[in-house]
Amino acid sequence: MFDTSQCLDIECPIQFALDLIGSKWSVLILRELFAGSRRTHQFLDALPGISSKTLTMRLRELEAHGLVERKVYAEIPPRVEYSLTEKGREIQPIMSALHQVGVRWLQREACVCPLDTNVATKL
Repeated sequence: MFDTSQCLDIECPIQFALDLIGSKWSVLILRELFAGSRRTHQFLDALPGISSKTLTMRLRELEAHGLVERKVYAEIPPRVEYSLTEKGREIQPIMSALHQVGVRWLQREACVCPLDTNVATKL
């Protein structure tokens, strides 16, 4: 029989992954980045309800964990873009599975989502 107490500490891989991406906004930020690089205003437009402060905090956390890359362009005014790193792209199969489960549970057509593999054929 499996001893579940072994997965109740920081050494549990599931807990570790959830600690990195477990917040509502982190998952939705990653979702947006699967469509390509984004600037701050694009996140704010795509994620109604998130504050600039929370967005900045989540992006910094994701960057610190190596999931997101921040690129600053030497322009006036400065332009900053965020994109997924190779490590960040590793989460795509899990996000796609969550998308598929959500579509089934909602019992409706899928939304246009960067993770929907059928989007190209629908558009």
